[in-house]
Parts: sequence; C-alpha cells; structure tokens
Amino acid sequence: MKSLGSFGIAAANVAALAAVAALLILTTSANAQAQSSDSSKPTAIPGLSRQPSAAASAALLDPNDTVVLLLDHQTGLFQTVKDVPIRDLRANTVVLAKIAGLAGMPVIYTASEPGGPNGPIMDELLVAAPNALYVGRKGEVSAWDNADFVKAVEATGRKTLVMAGVWTSVCVAFPALQALADGYTVYAVMDASGDVSAMASEAALVRMANAGVVPVTTNTILSESHRTWNRSDAAQWGALYAELAPNYRAVAESYLKAQEVAKEPGK
Repeated sequence: MKSLGSFGIAAANVAALAAVAALLILTTSANAQAQSSDSSKPTAIPGLSRQPSAAASAALLDPNDTVVLLLDHQTGLFQTVKDVPIRDLRANTVVLAKIAGLAGMPVIYTASEPGGPNGPIMDELLVAAPNALYVGRKGEVSAWDNADFVKAVEATGRKTLVMAGVWTSVCVAFPALQALADGYTVYAVMDASGDVSAMASEAALVRMANAGVVPVTTNTILSESHRTWNRSDAAQWGALYAELAPNYRAVAESYLKAQEVAKEPGK
C-alpha cells in the first residue's frame, strides 16, 4: 500500500504535467492564430499610395483569388435573348474575357450542348480568351451539377467566382446559388448575361442578390481589377475601357487630339 506521501508526490506530478499541457495548448493556439493572421493578410496592390486594410481589401474583388466562369454563350441561345441587345451582350462578354487575361484570372467556359439547337459558342470568345479552359457537360442544366466543371474550378484553388451567361435566370442563377452555398464568393455580371425577358432577368437579379450573390456590370469588374492608373500596363487597361464604353473612347480621342493641337507651333 502506498503512503500518503507517495500520493502527494503523484498528485504534484499530475499537476505539473497538467500545467505543461496547458502551456503547450496556449502556445499552439497562439501560433495558429498568428499563422491564420498572416495567411489572411491581403496581398499588396502595386501602385496604390495607401494599402487598404484587410476589411477594406475584402470589400472589393481580388483578381488573385478569382476565376471567371462563362456559361453557355451560345449563338442559338442568343436568338432568345430579349433583355439586352445582342451586340452589347457579345461585346461585354469579350471585354470580360480580356479583363481576365490582363488581370491573370483563369477563364473556364462551358456549353450545354454545342451540337444541339442552342448552337455553338460565340467565335469571338475563343479569340479573346485563347488560354481559357473548356469543360463540356453531360446534359446538366446547371454547370455546378457537372463533376468535371466543379473539379476544374476547385483545381484553381480560388474562392471568388465571377459568372456570366445565357440565360441569366438559369445558366447563371443556378450555379451562382449553388457555388455560394458551397462557400464561394460569387459575382454575377448582368450585362454580360442575357435572358428571355427583362422580367426574367430582374427576377433572377433579385433572387441572387437576396441570397448573397453580388450583381455587377462588366465595367465594375474592369475597374475593380484595374484599381490604379499608376501601373506599367495602364495603356492596355485604357484600351479595355475604350472598347467597353465607346463614349469614353470618344472622350479619350478628343483629349489626345487637343493635346496634339496644343503642341503645334504657334499654338
């Protein structure tokens, strides 16, 4: 039988071990919090005179964490679009693809059935995004129900999705809502998407926005990706603004001409 003194020594040893264990837990927790803090620190944006805080950085799009998903921009479906001029829809989609290329955002595109009545994907998209990844579907209406498509998104390691497509109320809304439920931040580019009526598009916008999808326009994505004119590729970004907004192009052209005239002798 152990003496009372032995029990006292054992109890002291247990207390000491408990104290060491508690210290290790606290130290591990502190290190984990520090690592989490470091990993959540926003990436510095070159050209800004003030780097935004983590909260302010999270309020705007981060191209380094973004994938652009172009869904069913097919010429057969274009013939059913009634809420936006087809010319504008095609032009905005092309600019969106070019924004992705300039900002380093991967582009993944898909079609419900290119060989069927919905028609082939618009030709100019392939020219605007030559490095885009095409993922075919197996009859799924929502791209998020296709295993290969979701795997392609997951393979990028990015958690922000910029979506556009035809129809807005189906081909955009369905995967947008599903991806949002799966933990992604989702933007829906309304003017690079089209629907069978203005009512259908408006209803889709309300449904997505109420769920937490962020409705934007192509110009928003352009400016949030651009962020500053204090950059070496400013001319390329300027060209995209001019392509997206012909009126802005006219402003730039008149300004440049005025500058040329002002430099002429005798002026």
